[in-house]
Amino acid sequence: MRKRIYIITTHIMILLSLGFSKEASDNNVTFYDYYANNINGKTVSMSSYREMKILIVNVASKCGFTPQYAGLQKLHEKFGDSLIILGFPSNDFFWQEPGSNQEIITFCKNNYGVSFQMFEKIHVKGKKQHPLYKWLSDSKLNGWNDDVPSWNFCKYLIDEEGKLLEFYKSEIEPTDTLITQYLGVGKTTTTKEN
Repeated sequence: MRKRIYIITTHIMILLSLGFSKEASDNNVTFYDYYANNINGKTVSMSSYREMKILIVNVASKCGFTPQYAGLQKLHEKFGDSLIILGFPSNDFFWQEPGSNQEIITFCKNNYGVSFQMFEKIHVKGKKQHPLYKWLSDSKLNGWNDDVPSWNFCKYLIDEEGKLLEFYKSEIEPTDTLITQYLGVGKTTTTKEN
């Protein structure tokens, strides 16, 4: 019996050393089980966004789609009470995000007034793909979608329960009705009458 336990334990240790983890082997892992470092290096749990819709976008500063930052900021300002936008810089597509995290956030603020949540630069595809993007693009984990970002500014919409709702290719503008149809009326502002 002890020999059998030792063999099983040894196999588990080997699997763990090869990079297999709960994330890779457990289909019950949800969006809320993931973490990422924000642009300032602070670890953020996706569980902190519970009960909100979330739009996740892989972004870049030197891309033909870079002006979509303006649309993302517009969504943030209009629907910020019910929608969280998470920007993930990536240099995976023809080196269109070469800057450091500090250079990226400076560019975003100076050129587009970005105030939505930005994260550290990551890989969104390939062997070094961030675990969150692995979940977003693996139907065994998220339930239905196998679309990996094909270019910068691909978008994933998560619902209030942490389920992947939609995937949008780069060409879909942030303010397109394909996205906004899920967002309700957004913030309302009232003015006092004189």
